[in-house]
Amino acid sequence: MQIVADLHLHSRYSRAVSQKMDLFEMVNWAEKKGIDLVATGDWMHPVWFKEISTQLKETQPGIFALKDKKSFVRFILSVEISSIYSQGAGKVRRVHNLIFSPSLASSEKLVGQLTNRGAKLMSDGRPIVGISSKDLLALCLEIDPGFIFVPAHAWTPWFGIYGSQSGFDSLSEAFGDLAKYVYAVETGLSSDPLMNWQIKELENRSLLSFSDAHSGPKLGREATVFINKEKGSFTYSDLAKAIKQEEGPLKIGYTIEFFPEEGKYHWSGHRDCGIHYSPKEIKEKGLICPVCSRPLTIGVENRVLDLAHRQPDEQKLHLVKNSVGTTFVYDADKKRVPFVSLIPLLEILLEINNNSPTKSAAAYENLIATLGTEFDILMKKPYDEIKSLGGERLEQAIRIVRERRAYVDPGYDGVFGKVKIFPENSENTAQKTTQKEERQLGLF
Repeated sequence: MQIVADLHLHSRYSRAVSQKMDLFEMVNWAEKKGIDLVATGDWMHPVWFKEISTQLKETQPGIFALKDKKSFVRFILSVEISSIYSQGAGKVRRVHNLIFSPSLASSEKLVGQLTNRGAKLMSDGRPIVGISSKDLLALCLEIDPGFIFVPAHAWTPWFGIYGSQSGFDSLSEAFGDLAKYVYAVETGLSSDPLMNWQIKELENRSLLSFSDAHSGPKLGREATVFINKEKGSFTYSDLAKAIKQEEGPLKIGYTIEFFPEEGKYHWSGHRDCGIHYSPKEIKEKGLICPVCSRPLTIGVENRVLDLAHRQPDEQKLHLVKNSVGTTFVYDADKKRVPFVSLIPLLEILLEINNNSPTKSAAAYENLIATLGTEFDILMKKPYDEIKSLGGERLEQAIRIVRERRAYVDPGYDGVFGKVKIFPENSENTAQKTTQKEERQLGLF
């Protein structure tokens, strides 16, 4: 049995998040997407913690469900914390970390400790603390060894543990002797497992992928799929063992990825100046913006190459298709967890419908009602069934995505990459979705 998990998202109590993002909205979109397990997000915020405590019931140790709605969707307690501190010759570090909690009681204890240290937890669902990543991890382990501590979107330039602007060159540099308790990293939208396989210290750690969703439609744009060998209910402890790669009923089966080029920090560049460079161009043209003469924001692909112990062309890969043609990427020895790269269904429908949010939203709801969940449509449904219920254009688009033939103009310096599924949608003919239209669909 597969458990599709998205364990990094935010509530309406975080900044720049849809005000619709309550627990019912999360469940509603998880059902549409085909996500079995989601994060509560933001449990350090006192008001949100009260909603979690009153609206959820514990069905298994550390696993929760809505009290007032029957659904297959389950929750775990997860929060993202922003640590801003100085470490190493006075360098300012800005690092985001995920904390998975085994219980409401342990969560309350950590909240109490941070409040005593002056943390202002009411200000944002993703609180900012002046505590180092190492000290935060130590505090978690002291309160409850069951906490799982995961560096969030590890390669993001400004807030990733490996980020080019404020991160570290290794987990050991960041966590010292506590690095052994960092069992996983979240790869983030701008990198995929293939890129992370180049990093020596990640060879024996789990690579997790989640959406970091700020609105319902963004759930599941990345996810991690666990395999339940016992095909029954599971506990938080079972999930923790799988992340730690310990023996138990669960194991990580594969991850669902953005094409990393679509992430908004994949290449290096300057948003204000419209400059974006590939790693090859960085070598040829340097790190200074030719327009404003300031240093470029170094993107994820460049940063990975800087820290890699081997280059991408040294990796031999296996591309394996399932029964309906969805391509899974394995490493040469098939020892690492494979992944599949997808484009969210709403984005596909936007291209098919000439970027009309109204038509795309209506088509999405009709497909979910008649064909199945979004992940079923993207990965499991036969082409003839997709064509029959969704039309020839959708069938062609799904085929291109499954075969990894979509083109993405890479993102840079906070600008998302532009997906082009059909070759005729060139820069001259493709219409660009406006910010207003994006907000109508919740795409922000």
